Amino acid sequence: MSDGATVFTDIATEVEIPQDGTLSRVLYKDERLRLVAFAFDEGQELTEHTAAVPAVVQVVRGRFHLTLGTEEVTADAGSWIRMPANLPHSVRALEPSVMLLTLLSGG
Repeated sequence: MSDGATVFTDIATEVEIPQDGTLSRVLYKDERLRLVAFAFDEGQELTEHTAAVPAVVQVVRGRFHLTLGTEEVTADAGSWIRMPANLPHSVRALEPSVMLLTLLSGG
């Protein structure tokens, strides 16, 4: 947009859920945050990993099983999860699903 605003009217339409796969797309990036849309087919997952910065997961569509350190959570559309930096976590789609990941950095 010409005034500097960034607008997504429907995040779910920014990525197409692949058959038998996972897709990610960076939607926005600046010095303070990175916004990534992920689309998962049912049963697809991101195995345990960590992020060097705090992160927020927002479930846009579908349903996920997340392991957050030693805690396990089922997250439906509308769920919001904040993770501190370096927290081991994994994500598995329980049905075709879309999530928005916001990686936070800077002051």
